[in-house]
Amino acid sequence: QVQLVESGGGSVQAGGSLRLSCAASGYTDSSYSMGWFRQAPGQGREGVAGISSVGDTKYKGSVKGRFTISRDNAEKTLYLQMNSLKPEDTAMYYCAATRGRLLASLLVSSSYRNWGRGTQVTVSS
Repeated sequence: QVQLVESGGGSVQAGGSLRLSCAASGYTDSSYSMGWFRQAPGQGREGVAGISSVGDTKYKGSVKGRFTISRDNAEKTLYLQMNSLKPEDTAMYYCAATRGRLLASLLVSSSYRNWGRGTQVTVSS
């Protein structure tokens, strides 16, 4: 059973930075693709950034150049460095994982089998 636990969320002012972490346990290893998704109140869940089992990355257009996804396979931890945060980045952020190499579907929520419970990010103007 794969378990994912997010941390690092919080409240920041616009222009600030946060680093989200996702600690994985169970059977995750380097053969898993992982991603970050977010959901704002009243909105659907959207893919923010994804990283394949071999290190391919994909970003939502509005976060390119501001967010960076990375993984530490030895520590089984996924990260999301978020810089130049904007109020529209406010949302609950979720970590997701699935076995295999995703590429085109890295930002598609239905591609992922395992999900964390989320960490809240609030950006004030």
